Amino acid sequence: MAKIVVLDDVVDAGILIKKILERKDHEVHPFIVEEEAIDFLKDHEVDLVILDMKLKKMTGIEVLEEIKKVNPSAKIMMLTGYPTIGTAREALSLGAEEYCVKPIDKEELEEKVASILARDTFIP
Repeated sequence: MAKIVVLDDVVDAGILIKKILERKDHEVHPFIVEEEAIDFLKDHEVDLVILDMKLKKMTGIEVLEEIKKVNPSAKIMMLTGYPTIGTAREALSLGAEEYCVKPIDKEELEEKVASILARDTFIP
């Protein structure tokens, strides 16, 4: 069982991801406010952060950078409904492990989460 944080400004998206991953026995903490998710990550060890690219106050890239400051070894999967090669490259270059396109496919989400969690963390 993994501890997972989900940050998405759409409440229903966070609830959907939570329901899917709890069926796989993961503990999921959904957030819709960037600062609340970052503060949670300062005080809690988590195995994975699932992060939307488009948020209310910050971009997913900005939140990714903040998370890496407070927890350099955090494993992060980006979500987006507006995929571009540029944003995918930027997210991956900043340390995201995976990139998933919305609408969320249940099997794809489960497979990518399992794959990320199975990887060893390497900090250069």
